[in-house]
Amino acid sequence: MIGPGATLGPWALDHVGAADMRTLAEVFEDPNPIHLDRAAVGALGMGDALINQGPANIAYIYNMLRYTLPDATVEQLSVRLLANVREGDRVIAGGEVLTERREGGRSWLSCRVWLDVANRARAIDGTAELLLPA
Repeated sequence: MIGPGATLGPWALDHVGAADMRTLAEVFEDPNPIHLDRAAVGALGMGDALINQGPANIAYIYNMLRYTLPDATVEQLSVRLLANVREGDRVIAGGEVLTERREGGRSWLSCRVWLDVANRARAIDGTAELLLPA
């Protein structure tokens, strides 16, 4: 059983790819040029690499939670987007169990979660509430 102080993850993606960003832009119907056009990113003073979609970055945290606790249900996820994830970045999602609550034969974990860009910055910081299987 996993409890307070336990580490969640890590889950890593070694290379955030431009092709994946283009696919997600189509799926999300998101025409924002920062996901599609390096010149547009440069014109905004944001460098020369495409910028990953925020929902994709949040999904990396879900991947980490599913990897660590595959039978748990994510009942709540609350995050702050702190930094951009760029094309070519390596990202690492992780977390830590803060508390466990038991009620009526069920258990919930309150966790701190994050997504880091390797060698650069924390991109996401937040909390998750997980319901463990009965």
